[in-house]
Amino acid sequence: MKKSIILATALTTLFAVPLANAENLPGKGIKVSPVQSTISEETFQTLIVAKALEKLGYEVEPIKEVDYNVAYASIANGDATYLAVSWVPLHNAQYESAGGDKAFYRQGDYVVNAAQGYLIDKKTAQKYNITNIEQLKDPKIAKLFDSNGNGKADLTGCNPGWGCEAAINNHLKAYGLEKTVEHNQGNYSAMMADTITRYKEGKPILYYTWTPYWIGDVLKPGRDVTWLDVPFSSMPNGEKTETKLPNGKNYGFPPSTMHIVANKKWAQENPAAAKLFEVMKLPVADINAQNLRMHNGQSSQADIQRHTDAWIKAHQSTFDGWIEQARQAANK
Repeated sequence: MKKSIILATALTTLFAVPLANAENLPGKGIKVSPVQSTISEETFQTLIVAKALEKLGYEVEPIKEVDYNVAYASIANGDATYLAVSWVPLHNAQYESAGGDKAFYRQGDYVVNAAQGYLIDKKTAQKYNITNIEQLKDPKIAKLFDSNGNGKADLTGCNPGWGCEAAINNHLKAYGLEKTVEHNQGNYSAMMADTITRYKEGKPILYYTWTPYWIGDVLKPGRDVTWLDVPFSSMPNGEKTETKLPNGKNYGFPPSTMHIVANKKWAQENPAAAKLFEVMKLPVADINAQNLRMHNGQSSQADIQRHTDAWIKAHQSTFDGWIEQARQAANK
C-alpha cells in the first residue's frame, strides 16, 4: 500500500512539473524579432531584454541592425517586435511619423537621466574661459577648433538620419553659429576615434556626445573635458521643451529617457512581455561600464553575451523579479 502511495505521489510530481513549467512559459512558441541601430553599444541593452523574454519562453530571433527610421516603421508594421533604445525626446519625430501611440506600446522607463550635449577639452576651456557654445560666434574662438584649415570650428557631430542631426543643425542656426561652426557628419565612432587622437596630441576638440556611451569614460567631464552651456533652449520643429536643468545648467538637450518600444497589437496579445517591458530598468552607469569594455577590445558578440550574462548573474534577484511580475501579468 505504501509503495502504491509513493509511486502515485512520484507520478503526480513528475507530471506536475511540465504543467507548472507550461504555466510559467507564457511566451512558449511565440517568436520575437528584436531590432537595434548599427551602434553595437546598444546590443547589451537589447540582449538583456532578449534574455528576459527567453526566460518567459519566447523564441527570440537574432537581433537585426537597421536605421532608426526603419526600426520604428518595422515595429509599427509588425515586421519587428521591439526596440530597447527608444529615446525620448530624441526619437519623438520617428516615433510619431511611424504611428505614435496608436502603433506602439511604450510603458515604463528602461534607462533614465541619459544626457546629451557639446563638450570641449578642459585645457582650451580654461585657457580661453569658454563656457558657452555661443562664444564660438567669435571667429577667433571658432578657429581654435579648426582641424582642416577652413577657418571654422570642426564639431564632431552625428550620423545622418539620427535624431541628434536635426537637433544640432537647429542649434547652429538658432545660436547664429552656421558661419563659424561646421557640423561634421559620418560614422560617429570613426570620427570620435579621430577626435580622441587629437585630444591625445594636445589639440583642441569640440564634439557632441551622449550618455550612456563609452566616450564619457574615456574623455571624462571635469577631468579631461567640460560641458558647454547653450544660451537658451531651442528644439527642432519649434518644439517647446525647456532644456534647462534643475542645477541651472543648460546643455541644449532635456534629460532623456530610453524606453522599450514594441508593436502595440503584439503587446496587447502578450501581457507577460508587455509587463516585462514596463518594469525593466537599467542604470546608465552599468551601460557605460559595459560600453567601455567594448571600447577596450571586448567587442565581439561572444564578449557582449558574456557581459550580459554576468550582469544578470550580478543582479539575479532584480532580474527574477521582472520575470515574476511578467508571469503574474500573464495569469490575470
